[in-house]
Amino acid sequence: MITMRKFLFASIAVIVVVFLLVYIGVNMTSGDKVVKITDKNKNQQLAKMIEKINISKAKPIKGQIDLSTADVASELPDISKFPVSVDNTTESFVEIFSSTEKSSDGKNGWLNEVANKFNDAKFNLNGKQVSVKIRNIASGTATDFIKTGKYVPDAFTPSNELWGQMITASGVQTETVSSRLVGNVPGIVISKTKYNELMKKYSKVDPKTVIEAMTKNELSMGYTDPFTSSTGLNFLVTTLNSFDSKDVLSDTAVRGFERFQANVPFTASTTLQMSDAAESGVLDAFVLEYQTFVNSPGLKNSYEFIPFGVRHDSPLYALGNLSKEKMDILKKFAEFTGQNNLQSLAKQDGFNGLNNYKSELKTIDGDTLSAAQKLWKGKKNTSNPIAAVFVADVSGSMDGKPLNELKESLLKGQKYLGRDNSIGLISYSADVTINLPIAKYDANQQSKFVGAVSSLDASGDTATNDGILVAINMLKDEMKKNPNVRPLIFVLTDGETNHGNSLKNVKGIIKAYKIPIYTIGYNANIKALESISNINEAANINADSDDVIYKIRNLFNVQL
Repeated sequence: MITMRKFLFASIAVIVVVFLLVYIGVNMTSGDKVVKITDKNKNQQLAKMIEKINISKAKPIKGQIDLSTADVASELPDISKFPVSVDNTTESFVEIFSSTEKSSDGKNGWLNEVANKFNDAKFNLNGKQVSVKIRNIASGTATDFIKTGKYVPDAFTPSNELWGQMITASGVQTETVSSRLVGNVPGIVISKTKYNELMKKYSKVDPKTVIEAMTKNELSMGYTDPFTSSTGLNFLVTTLNSFDSKDVLSDTAVRGFERFQANVPFTASTTLQMSDAAESGVLDAFVLEYQTFVNSPGLKNSYEFIPFGVRHDSPLYALGNLSKEKMDILKKFAEFTGQNNLQSLAKQDGFNGLNNYKSELKTIDGDTLSAAQKLWKGKKNTSNPIAAVFVADVSGSMDGKPLNELKESLLKGQKYLGRDNSIGLISYSADVTINLPIAKYDANQQSKFVGAVSSLDASGDTATNDGILVAINMLKDEMKKNPNVRPLIFVLTDGETNHGNSLKNVKGIIKAYKIPIYTIGYNANIKALESISNINEAANINADSDDVIYKIRNLFNVQL
């Protein structure tokens, strides 16, 4: 009996201890308690969180504005940043810039396989053994290198002919060696459900139908950056052409594009960002190359593919005043790629499909294409101007090189912010400082932005999520004053949060306000930053590299 009584007392004691531990644990972590956020309570919950953050306002400081045009060549990284996917094996060779869908790896490595086979064949021309060197680089970026003269290879095989037209217009001597190395087609990938809806209404679904439906806000569609993406540039001119096939820059085309663009939820900086948005169900349709589409079983089962624009047949261009020796190598290589066995290999990788599709666009000269890009930059946010807050980490861990790089990134990148947008800046360590309230980015605001960035100093702990909350609150107030603005947040940090709210605690607020948060990491915990950007389909940039200015320039160019 005594033993049983001792057992009962011991059991009760254990239960009491466990209860106390749980009770204490709950109370100790109550500050990190996750409250379900809804549209009805989000403002109230945000206000509660903001009350607990120490926020100050800095005195505006004006800085000197650099009115010179942006120098793209200086922003480009060293060419070594872009990998050589096939090295030359002889002293007599040609270097070829190749678009990434055919010079990467796996199903995207067809040209690498061809080049290796070519080099292994040990061809002799003019008494010398010859070879090729392939450099993997996106078509838009390659075009920037070539047009600016920062690095000009012997030859270039972009995804489509549009880039060749732009290079020719820039004054670089260009000669077409082959109009097609391998076949591909860009397309609008549209969900089967939406496809069937449009078919019932329009009796057919083609690019013009999709663009018309977008203009009427009957579906949600995204596309990629026309400054860097072959498919994005192709889609831009296809859209303009749908409104005026005689002149893609006419007033009619421009007005039509503005109506279309007003209903575009976002333009993706990268194909990966576009894919993430599609997977989340945000988009009914998006743009993609056929070769990628057929290699994605999940897409084939749920989406229809609608070809558009000019074909993506990977033309090959000789650049500059090449010697006869180099021209002979290029011609031999182009001839080599056309062998039946190598074209069959391409078929296995998803190329050479839809060979019956013919380009719907007439030839567009390079000057018109460049003008279309500038038009897009100026008109893409006309109906829905941007309100953006930059959130700069000035904690102790950012001291020295990271903060210097952050400041350089913003000072050089601010030239791409756009005068029609509204911009604000906050900085944070353990506390948060509003360095620049949101205002239209005119010359006065630009001067204050430059002054505020230049004055940033680093010290203290890192409360990244507190900074994000303050940015959301600023944008909430801005949207109340200007309901048409599209809010964005750019967080520049090393990603190591050790103070204030946890991501778990603020994730619900971020989701509820649906504000995309683009993260730029300096010597950073990239995974932590990706988890923030992924909440609302934004992008992350790893700034711990020498191409950060170019990356940020592209990001700002697209989003701002």
